[in-house]
Amino acid sequence: MTAETPDERDAAITTLLGIRSSIDNIDAALIHLLAERFKFTQQVGRLKAEHGLPPSDPDREKRQIERLRSLAEDAHLDPAFAEKWFNFVVAEVIRHHEEIADGSGPDRA
Repeated sequence: MTAETPDERDAAITTLLGIRSSIDNIDAALIHLLAERFKFTQQVGRLKAEHGLPPSDPDREKRQIERLRSLAEDAHLDPAFAEKWFNFVVAEVIRHHEEIADGSGPDRA
């Protein structure tokens, strides 16, 4: 490895800061998308509670996992990671649905 000049190091740092800024923007977008997703899942939870439906739907979850794994493969993302992410989100959604059903959770409409 050759020694780099101060100008090369400065250029690398500038590039790094630009990439990190893009990552920060994506993180912000993901948070906003998750907030929107949870608004809809809260509606689902209220609807399920009003009609005595169970908080979870294992058949739908299985179909969604298959769908998301396929999407992940197409996007060159590790399908196992996509499934872990989905399972994490679904666990939170189910917790919200259970709270809505038993009246213990705040209404996050």
